[in-house]
Amino acid sequence: MGTGGGSADGVAGERRRLINVAYRLLGSVTEAEDAVQDAYARWYGMPRDRRQEIASPGAWLTTVTSRICLDLLGSARARRERYVGAWLPEPLPDRTEWNHAAGTEPAGPVDPADQIVLDESVAMAFLVVLESMTPAERVAFVLHDVFRYPYAGIAGVLGRTPAACKQLAASARRRVDGGRAPATATASGRADVVRRVKAAWETRDIATLVGLLDAGAVMTADGGGLVGTVLRPVEGGARIARYMVAIADKAPGLGLLERSVNGLPGLVARRAGVVETVASFDVSGGCVARIWVVRNPEKLRPWRTP
Repeated sequence: MGTGGGSADGVAGERRRLINVAYRLLGSVTEAEDAVQDAYARWYGMPRDRRQEIASPGAWLTTVTSRICLDLLGSARARRERYVGAWLPEPLPDRTEWNHAAGTEPAGPVDPADQIVLDESVAMAFLVVLESMTPAERVAFVLHDVFRYPYAGIAGVLGRTPAACKQLAASARRRVDGGRAPATATASGRADVVRRVKAAWETRDIATLVGLLDAGAVMTADGGGLVGTVLRPVEGGARIARYMVAIADKAPGLGLLERSVNGLPGLVARRAGVVETVASFDVSGGCVARIWVVRNPEKLRPWRTP
């Protein structure tokens, strides 16, 4: 799995790829960074002669990082049973948008979120489907289907035979195929729908919002019990539209910005320059089918240091 090289620079150069693997496995930037840091700590904790015996440090780090993530996924299920309201993956910003708009470069250390490649495998709809998998299914699917690792290597992570890993990935693939709506919207089409939602929300235009939302649309919000939000999904376009307008009326001074969220058009709500809400949209047939709203401030840290 991957190539490394025995030099310190070669090993350090694996960090970006490991962060990408861990985020897709965990859905959390913070936990992904912690998992990668743990893997590096184990690497440097080995005697030098033991490290020199390892032919591919990159493969070793990938295996260890994946095993750490597997353990975290197992314990996460118990933690999320105690979570207040719905749990959603941490949304990812596209910092290049912010830097371009401000005409500046980011200062200070690089945020782990900046190292994550924004593609369809980090779209919120995709990550939500990954949450429905067992930990073993998720590891097998992400490593094989997203990162193209061989089943023989995945077997070393899961402690199962390559044939069993192949079956796990196939089972996960069926979940993805069953939970993913056909991609009918172009990038410009998605952006246009999100832009129109923003305009209707700002003008409190319920009729237009209802027209932009699929009749069976679902909105899920994640406040983590730290900020106010709905604890259960809001179902139906009309109900979602009324809820959005009610929230707007209760939140004076809240401004909306069009921003890329996990690589797709989304909206960011700011008050007094601080990001309070990040919304992702699943657009199909010219209408919004799903909305995922993250308000938990602990999940918005990458958005608060533009």
